[in-house]
This record gives sequence, structure tokens and C-alpha cells, in this order.
Amino acid sequence: MVRLRNITITQFKNYSFQRFDFNKNVIGICGLNGIGKTNLLDAIYYCCFTKSYFTSSDSMNIENGKDGFRIEALFDKENINQQLICVYKPQTKKEFSINDVLYEKLSKHIGQFTCVMIAPDDISIITGTSEERRKYLDSILCQIDADYLQQLILYNKLLQQRNSLLKTMAQKQSNDFAVLDIINHQMIAPCNHIFEKRTAFTKQLLPLIVHHYNQIANNHEIISAQYHSKLTEHSFQDLLKQNLEKDLMLQRSNIGIHKDDLIFSLNGEPFKNIASQGQRKSLLFAMKLAAFELLKSHKGFAPILLLDDVFEKLDEERMHNLLKWVCIENDGQVFITDTHKSRLESSFQALHIDGEIIEISK
Repeated sequence: MVRLRNITITQFKNYSFQRFDFNKNVIGICGLNGIGKTNLLDAIYYCCFTKSYFTSSDSMNIENGKDGFRIEALFDKENINQQLICVYKPQTKKEFSINDVLYEKLSKHIGQFTCVMIAPDDISIITGTSEERRKYLDSILCQIDADYLQQLILYNKLLQQRNSLLKTMAQKQSNDFAVLDIINHQMIAPCNHIFEKRTAFTKQLLPLIVHHYNQIANNHEIISAQYHSKLTEHSFQDLLKQNLEKDLMLQRSNIGIHKDDLIFSLNGEPFKNIASQGQRKSLLFAMKLAAFELLKSHKGFAPILLLDDVFEKLDEERMHNLLKWVCIENDGQVFITDTHKSRLESSFQALHIDGEIIEISK
């Protein structure tokens, strides 16, 4: 079991300094729009992933006019207190520590406190490019499998080197194929490792997504899902050879596991092309719930669930079912933001949830 007991935020986004204590398993966070509800969830997410859910640049998370930020959080993991401290200042190495022991590599922290976030812009996982769905898939696998994370980091580093070399070869009109061959050879092992892990994992994940979709949608739609990768039919070595001319012309790598995708169909047609807004929301929640379930299964405890503004996306019945499944059936800790305190209270009362509501004000 993992519980977040408190968090202290200093100079992070709109928080100059504020401490929040959490005494229950279900925490409602209410307040006006723009007051910092989402930023609080993001600070919690940061503690789990060493990065923001919304911003790729750490500098963008610093409160305006300040020189850095600090987040301190107390987790209870299997009845053992774990004090986490993050300190970030531009031009210096970001520091993460647990019980005063500093991480040498931030990647070692991933998976210690598992977490699933559902936010308004997540619909891009359904409607956006394949990169969004790979991020979704990798976010689960990296929390479960530390070796997968290291292989993914290595592959992305080599991919960056390969793309840089392809651009240099085009600009200088050089034929530095010896170096290209070395990078190609180095990419084979991590590429195959990631492909094999994804192939095995999606056999668990995709049926769960379909199951949760059918429960949420509560109709007779036929939805299917599959993991799509060129490596299913050809070896990575052969694909590199086949695409060399194209790679040289476009100055980037056009084949590999960085092009994989999750493909969803609805009644035999591409899902994102024909699905309604309601169907897209149902699939999004199904994907997140499947992630939640598999993280719990693999780690032995429910991940922390962060729900940002979900009342605007689910009707009362579906919200009721979601809270029941997460809070009551799976014993997870849940943080829910909403602008309406009364709506949070009524939801808790309807399910007899012993939750707490934190009001954020200026």
C-alpha cells in the first residue's frame, strides 16, 4: 500500500510556499479555475516521475521571478515512511533524495511510487499521433520494469546520435557509413528488447482496455485493439537496410520502435476517425483504468490516481462507477479536482466514502 501523507511546495508554478496534509484515501481538491488545483496534482505527479505531467522544461515549473523550486513529500509505503525531497535550479543538476539518500540517476526513482494521471488534454492519446500512445504505453512499462526503462533511455540516446549523423552526412555530403554501421549495431539489442517487452505486455494490456471500454460504454459496440510494429514482420537489421536511402534523404530515422503504435478500431473502422466525443472519452478512461489495474497487479499495490477536472467529462453514473472501482474495490488513494465543493461532497456521500475536501484559495 502506498499513501501520500503530506506535500510541501516551494516556488513551484503558482505556489510560493504551501503545505498540504492528506489524512484520507480519497481527497477532493476544490477551488476556482486558475487557483492551483492542477498544479497541486502536478507536484504530486512530479514526486512520482521526477518530471511534470504537463511541461517538458523544468524551468517552466519555477514560480515567476524565482530562481528554482523545491518539493518535499512524505509517503507511507507498506507502513514505512519515505521522505522525498526534490530541488531544482537552472544550470545545476536536479536533485532527488529518499530519506536523505541522493539518487545518482533519476531513472532509479521511477516505479517507487506508481501513479496514473487523467487530465483534460489526455484526449490527444486517442486523437493525436502515435507518439502520444507510445508515451502512454511506456509510462506503464517504465514503472513496472526498471530494465525496460534503461533500454528505452539507451535506444533514444542512440536514435538521437543516428539522426544527428544523418543530418551531418547530408550537410557535408560525406559517406561516413562506418560510424552509421556502429550506431546501427548498437541499436539492435535495445530495439529488440523493447519490442519483445511491448509485444508481451500489450497481450495483457489491450484485452483489459477493451474490457473496461465495454463496461464504461455499456453498449454492444465492437471495439478491437492491436500493437502495430514493423518489427513484427521484419528484423531491425533488415529494416535499417531497406530504409537507408529514405533515411539519408530525409535526414532522420524512419524505422524502429520509435514508430510503433496502438491501433484501435470501432465496428471495423479506425476508431479516431469515426468515434464520437463520448466514445473517445470512454476509450481514454478505459486505457487509464487498464494502466491502473496492471500497475497494481505487477507492483502489488494500487497506484496513486490523479483525476483532474473529470466531472466535466463523465456523467454522474460513470463517475460513481469510477470512484467505486478505484476507491472501494481497489483500495487506491485518489486525488480529485473540481470547481464545485458540493459535487465532491455528494459523490462521496453517495458511495459512503470517508474522504476529505481541501479548499484552495488565493
